[in-house]
Amino acid sequence: MPYETVALDDVAKEIEIIDQTKLPGEIRLLRLSSIEEFYTAIYLLQVRGAPAIGVFAAFAIYLCACGIKAVDYDGFIAEFDKCKDYLNSSRPTAVNLSWALNRMRDVAQQHSKEPVSSIVDALKEEALLIRREDEDACRAIGENALTLLKPGYGLLTHCNAGSLATSKYGTATAAMYLGNERGYDFHIYCDETRPLLQGARLTAFELANAGMDVTLQCDNMAGALMASGKINAVLVGCDRVAANGDTANKIGTSVVAILAKHYNIPFYVCGPMSTIDPSIASGADIPIEQRKPEEVTDMWYTHPMAPKGVKVFNPAFDVTDHSLITAIITETRIFYPPYFFESHATI
Repeated sequence: MPYETVALDDVAKEIEIIDQTKLPGEIRLLRLSSIEEFYTAIYLLQVRGAPAIGVFAAFAIYLCACGIKAVDYDGFIAEFDKCKDYLNSSRPTAVNLSWALNRMRDVAQQHSKEPVSSIVDALKEEALLIRREDEDACRAIGENALTLLKPGYGLLTHCNAGSLATSKYGTATAAMYLGNERGYDFHIYCDETRPLLQGARLTAFELANAGMDVTLQCDNMAGALMASGKINAVLVGCDRVAANGDTANKIGTSVVAILAKHYNIPFYVCGPMSTIDPSIASGADIPIEQRKPEEVTDMWYTHPMAPKGVKVFNPAFDVTDHSLITAIITETRIFYPPYFFESHATI
């Protein structure tokens, strides 16, 4: 892509993003400057993907801090926390949102004895560091994942854990990009990912643009594809990893994991260390976002494609049990069962 997924314009005090709700038909760049616009961009999935949301949140809370008029720390942090809590309420499942906001808050606290202008400068440097770290982490995830793959492999992925969901490279797609550069000749299959079609609109779009061999399929075709012998490994992203290795990812991921287990296909979860949340004991404790029924009944149709008034179950994520996961691939290492994450300090 010729544009960054999330970019900070510090002169204009704006964040520039690719509006992912318009892809693949239109590449529309949005420039956002208010906290209401930041919130809406996250909630409406104009910016999406756990790592990208984390980067966006860091930029957003920095720009909010730029607008705080308080002259002392107590006044500043009170307004900062209001902005932080508001942004954090935009989406509940992806831990990178709260992780980035809390990290920025820690920086403000560390500089509490300094003038407000110095606190704001420190927040800017931290936000840019979070962005750089994300790009480096994604490449390292790709390098680690590539050690588990062989040239010519057929790879299945679900939703979009690509460059559009991160600063660069993606998580689940990082090995695909690196393999493409090195002549691995991967054959990649993308689930369309109902109901928001991130696999069709985003993953197939970005990988095809990168010149990869990509085939799109409906979600309910994954079993038939695996049975055909064309899939050698499944790589997916994650929005939160619990202490026991259960992972929350886009709805439908758990179904793919169950199928992979049945067909004895390795199922790899790819994500940065910031996605691991040791405070959550298991997947049962991960909050799952429930979204509007119109995403299922109306969103892609000229006329509603369901009976008027029918009840709709529309969770944005599901939880994949740790027993179904072959390995969790991070930027620091590959974790194998049994999974037990106590804290980031001990991982």
